[in-house]
Amino acid sequence: MRVLFKAMESYGADNLASQAAVANRVDLIQILFDGLIESLAAAQGHLQRGAIQEKCKCLSRASRIVVGLQSSLDFEKGGELAQNLNELYSYITRRLLYANAQNDLQAVIEVHGLMSDIRQAWQEYPLLLPQQTIACLH
Repeated sequence: MRVLFKAMESYGADNLASQAAVANRVDLIQILFDGLIESLAAAQGHLQRGAIQEKCKCLSRASRIVVGLQSSLDFEKGGELAQNLNELYSYITRRLLYANAQNDLQAVIEVHGLMSDIRQAWQEYPLLLPQQTIACLH
């Protein structure tokens, strides 16, 4: 859980500490994905406008969030899914580094699309669980 809080620091929202105090693990991951998607969207805009310094800040923040998400994976409980996410996060980290170094808008768009899909899955996750399981997550 500490790793998720460190990743949340990278998100940088003013009220994250108070949100984290009342959020369960799924909520924390959703908050991180929201921050990641926001950072990627901002980086796209900065790249399109040629605002390289701002693009660097956004992609650095996005990278820190991905590393935080990757560090929080539980391979024992998550099994194959955790391993697949680990590989995806490694790929995303490499693409973000490339996008940052090469000012590659298409790489940012690719990462944005992939992470949007994962974010959507996390938003639907609580709906797939029995109510008793959701109560245990809080």
